[in-house]
Amino acid sequence: MDSYLIQVNGQGDHVPLLDIHLKTNGNSMSLGKMKGRKPRWAVRASEMSKKTFNPVRAIVDSMKVEPNPKKSVITLSLGDPTVFGNLPTNDEVTRAMKEALDSGRYNGYAPSIGYQSCREAVAAYYNCPEAPLEAQDVILTSGCSQAIELALAVLANPGQNILVPRPGFSLYKTLALSMGIEVKFYNLKPEKSWEIDLKHLESLVDEKTACIIVNNPSNPCGSVFSKSHLQKILAVASRQCVPILADEIYGDMVFADCKYEPIATLSTNVPILSCGGLAKRWLVPGWRMGWILIHDRRDIFGNEIRDGLIRLSQRILGPCTIVQGALEHILHRTPPDFYHNTLSILKSNADLCYAALSAIPGLQPVRPAGAMYLMVEIEMEHFPEFENDVEFTERLISEQSVFCLPATCFEYPNFFRVVITVPEEMILEACSRIQEFCEMHYQAAEGAQDLECDK
Repeated sequence: MDSYLIQVNGQGDHVPLLDIHLKTNGNSMSLGKMKGRKPRWAVRASEMSKKTFNPVRAIVDSMKVEPNPKKSVITLSLGDPTVFGNLPTNDEVTRAMKEALDSGRYNGYAPSIGYQSCREAVAAYYNCPEAPLEAQDVILTSGCSQAIELALAVLANPGQNILVPRPGFSLYKTLALSMGIEVKFYNLKPEKSWEIDLKHLESLVDEKTACIIVNNPSNPCGSVFSKSHLQKILAVASRQCVPILADEIYGDMVFADCKYEPIATLSTNVPILSCGGLAKRWLVPGWRMGWILIHDRRDIFGNEIRDGLIRLSQRILGPCTIVQGALEHILHRTPPDFYHNTLSILKSNADLCYAALSAIPGLQPVRPAGAMYLMVEIEMEHFPEFENDVEFTERLISEQSVFCLPATCFEYPNFFRVVITVPEEMILEACSRIQEFCEMHYQAAEGAQDLECDK
């Protein structure tokens, strides 16, 4: 057994000196008298910090371009629905926060996984016969991003790999690489409304695969998977015995002609950690309230994954307690009209944007079915002066002051992403400027030019 002795030595007028003796397996040594080390400053950033890399920030920060001073800036790049003030949250949501604050009951620490009553409220909201939930199945987190981080941390060890959609939300890669987890990208098919290439997905699974991330509805694609497609995804996971991390932060944010199916409601045996939160559907991303729903009907996760999530949650002691205090009110008193009106605005903007961009030579938008985005293919052969999507979007900023994210940010070059949460008049103006930009730089293919000359 190791033993430690800390002895303070001092005589007469001398200041006592700390002399530390360690006795390890019978051998004693004095740290205070150790020689050979010359003290010097050597403060370095950790390996974890060096591995942390956000592709969006890296690409955007490298785009050293100024907008056209003659045109107002239109930002179609930020996935924050609150930026322009046209999509405020509901009065009931705000009232719930005020009441929680005024009550004075939520100023202290809560359990790291959240108050029991709040977890009961989330469980009750999402509970259904196909995917039953209780409070013990809910972990409250500081936003959906932390939910994803905890889910990854509990499922994967350094040296293992996770399967991630391409195109996909860049945070998956950022978090995984910082933890020493390998990222393997499976392809989505734009010609099939961004369905997963299931053969490619399954071909990536090996003995080190810790989980499959399924993002539905999708950022950046705005796609929504059908019930039959989700069942096929579950079949792959079931055959390969790999759990699913479901990023469902845009859950229920689907347009009227589409239906959202939580993947857990279709699973009979595949264990699922579903990550969600208030940010998007309730239009309060800054409030940082998220959750993990543990779906484990066959007890495959067992106590180990639950206990692991609890331990990991203790690193920051849970999300904001005032938002927790408002949570039950928010979930159960927000009127259905609020959700309907939000989706009506998004659907109208999506239709306007899709129609306008479809009419522009050289662009091929993919019609969205939900969330807050659509993706647009750039037919680069018609824009030979641009090397790639990054250069295309840079010049769009400098000439037209319209800022879209190049899809290289999402591991998918030669596309760009449009955010559809901006006011309608800005969508129309932005599309008009994009058309002007494309008409200025578009070049017909050589074969088409020859045909024109022959006429």
